[in-house]
Amino acid sequence: MSKIGDHAVVLGAGMAGMAVARVLSDAYERVTIIERDELADNAENRRGVPQGRHVHLLLARGGYILDELFPGFLDELVQAGARAAHNLTDLYFSIGGHLLSQENRSGDGTYLASRPFLEAHVRRRLRAIKNITILEKCDVAGLIADTPGRVDGVRIHHRDRAEPEALSADVVVDAMGRAGRTPLWLKELGFQPAPEEKLPIDLVYASQLLRLPPDIKVEKVIGIGAVPGRPTGLAMFAYENNTWLASAQGYRGHHPPSTWDGILDFVRDFAPAHIMEALKQAEPLANVTTHHFPANQRRRYERLKQFPEGLLVFGDAICSYNPLYAQGMTVAMLQALALRDCLQRGTDNLARRFFRAAAKPIDVAWQLNIGADLAIPEVPGPRPLPLRMINKYVRRVQAAAGQDPALSEQFLRVTSLMDPPTTLMRPWVLWRAFTSRAGR
Repeated sequence: MSKIGDHAVVLGAGMAGMAVARVLSDAYERVTIIERDELADNAENRRGVPQGRHVHLLLARGGYILDELFPGFLDELVQAGARAAHNLTDLYFSIGGHLLSQENRSGDGTYLASRPFLEAHVRRRLRAIKNITILEKCDVAGLIADTPGRVDGVRIHHRDRAEPEALSADVVVDAMGRAGRTPLWLKELGFQPAPEEKLPIDLVYASQLLRLPPDIKVEKVIGIGAVPGRPTGLAMFAYENNTWLASAQGYRGHHPPSTWDGILDFVRDFAPAHIMEALKQAEPLANVTTHHFPANQRRRYERLKQFPEGLLVFGDAICSYNPLYAQGMTVAMLQALALRDCLQRGTDNLARRFFRAAAKPIDVAWQLNIGADLAIPEVPGPRPLPLRMINKYVRRVQAAAGQDPALSEQFLRVTSLMDPPTTLMRPWVLWRAFTSRAGR
């Protein structure tokens, strides 16, 4: 792609910020990333990513996009110690009370690495790109908007300097997560804020880093979801350096304890025997950490009739999902591809075109997340007839998938955002779901 501008500024060096910076580096002469944290060279947790101490999955679609943006990235990640799950035998997924088929059948890869490990490897590749600069330990003081209807740059404050610095930019991207400041900035600039949608779920998860004895054999990816009457669950993933991360979760006041012994008691009634035995024999490597996720939240920027030129919003700053479904990073990668396609057509009306393009993958993940959360009676929210019908059909597919590896694979391709949800309505899926004894 030929360069279409001089300078782009990205606010936030998380996974979304790094993905958008990589795309912008092909279109702008210079890209500057502003990050409030100090960024270590190795895989360390940081204050700005509190959820980094909890379970993360790089779904197949997100992994393939990262490998496209940074060629050879997935092989490099695995060679450095990350794990990969390519077979149904690697997975223990109990969804809606139904265990998906574990037949020996290969499929798309799910990549298993802690959030700090994954970020460190993306950051290393990003630092190698000559026209990208990362400014650490900097706070965003506000936007520069000297031209009516346009953002001209950003003011930042270096923590080791007394005076703020003004950075002019052709485009500023808010990739600061749920705490992104664009709603406030729009009001300051005289624009209407984006309409918001929320589904409160009051989710708390408590996570423990572990090491398992070498003779313990369990699946690499373990997910036991909530069911009606039991709004609790468990996730346990194999990570780098022979470590595991276990996370107990609970909705709407059914929250897990913040001690390891308490977590063991919390999951005892629904964890299968072989997983429970692995947990009991595991060696805790750190303290239990907890995180509260109050609500799914979406800001509908694509519905605004007016939006300042020179400003974009990206990643969780647009939409943040229930982290249990592990789709946030992958949706950010899909937004990066949407932006790349928009930039190939120039910068005219860029914000409007990008928000409309990004809304497509956001819509898919939003509907999947909302539908799954509202399948739990303890989560309050409207359940119109179409949603109830869809959830009833999805339960049938999940039940049939326990005995049908083809259905399991197709269901996982939808939840990993490889295929659209409409593929679950293909004739062969309908036939298997409705003729399966388990589905009935």
